[in-house]
Amino acid sequence: MRKIISVTMVLLAAMLAACGNGQQERVREVQQVDTLPLMVMQIQKCSRLYTSEYQLHKIVTFDDTLSVGGKVFQQRFKVNLPLGKRRIAIPVKASVKAYVDFSEFSEANVRVRGDKVEIVLPDPEVTLTATQIDHEGVREKVSLFRSRFTDEEVTQIQRQGRDDIIKSIPRLGIIENARQNAARQLVPIVEALGYRPENITVTFRKRFTISDIPNLIKTVEP
Repeated sequence: MRKIISVTMVLLAAMLAACGNGQQERVREVQQVDTLPLMVMQIQKCSRLYTSEYQLHKIVTFDDTLSVGGKVFQQRFKVNLPLGKRRIAIPVKASVKAYVDFSEFSEANVRVRGDKVEIVLPDPEVTLTATQIDHEGVREKVSLFRSRFTDEEVTQIQRQGRDDIIKSIPRLGIIENARQNAARQLVPIVEALGYRPENITVTFRKRFTISDIPNLIKTVEP
């Protein structure tokens, strides 16, 4: 009889423990569901989160040589005039910023698996300020029989510098820096809701390549 009672008590204890564990799991799931809207709301408050900024400088050089050409005995020729050269070096600077816009962040950007949570960031965006010329740093060398560069020509050369700066952006690692800096801002928010830092992952929806970055340049700020 004692053996039967002991076995029964053991089974009962096991059942209670199983029920208790199940109840704890349900409580944990309810807590996660309840904290999800709060998490989204807190992250939305970040609004436009600037994560990276670079100050870029480039010296754009342009050589212009006056030449004469023609055709003699069916042979074309071209001769550079010794006094027809002119050269200009224009320092160009711009500011490149990367940011993440959380205005449309929603529960679809959050993936919860047990005690682990993944925050999927909206696609990063990059802004490039209008390029500026350091007029004090401009160096111009003009031969005796040539005229100085006009304002229109200087503006065209400045555009070349801007295009070169845009081409250099993919090599800055600006997207990965944006992800890391966003993670530093968001992890404490999620951690405050009960998640351990090692269980929090912050990612983008895809791994952006160098060829993707020009498409992420949305606006040019004044």
